[in-house]
Amino acid sequence: MDRATIGANADRVRDRIAHAGGDPASVRLVAVTKSHPAATVDAALDAGLVDLGENFAQELVAKASDVEAEIEPRWHFIGQVQRNKVRQIAPLVHLWQSVDRLRLGEEIARRQPGASVLVQVNLTDDPARGGAKPALTAGLVEGLRDLGLDVRGLMAIAPVGDQQSARAAFRVVRNLADRLTLTERSIGMSEDLEAAVKEGSTMVRVGSALFGARPRLAS
Repeated sequence: MDRATIGANADRVRDRIAHAGGDPASVRLVAVTKSHPAATVDAALDAGLVDLGENFAQELVAKASDVEAEIEPRWHFIGQVQRNKVRQIAPLVHLWQSVDRLRLGEEIARRQPGASVLVQVNLTDDPARGGAKPALTAGLVEGLRDLGLDVRGLMAIAPVGDQQSARAAFRVVRNLADRLTLTERSIGMSEDLEAAVKEGSTMVRVGSALFGARPRLAS
């Protein structure tokens, strides 16, 4: 996908943010480049999308070395990560968005002291989704701060459902962030960003609305 197409898609996403009542200048657009090649990353950077989201450690390391654009990306790690992978990606990550347990925070603090992190909140009953339960979030935030990490806010993925269900889930994140005096709320993706913006999102993580369907992996 070329720079012009990605730029036009980004403009449409910003229009959606504005129509939902948000300010496109203050709601950060994180372009999720998971599964897309380095050439797409280059085109995204050339289109002005400098905040890029990746889910897998090995893919991030490989892709970062292949990027040729002169603009320096700000890599957001948005997937679940094993502690033994932290060392590989610590030199690259600008913001760790999916910190959901203290032991992971300990490894991040060891490899990248003072790192900027978000605490992932699990809004479902499915432990496989990752994230801390809302009732445990405050304790995790306190523990991460004690490690010297810069806890910027919260991140969450809405449960499967309609926009109203998503909005109710995002409201839990908004209320938690307010109670903990955290400014960042990374909520909302391609399908539900309007619901997130209405609940005070400061950061949306968008893949398909920018780049189309992810490429199929070769079997």
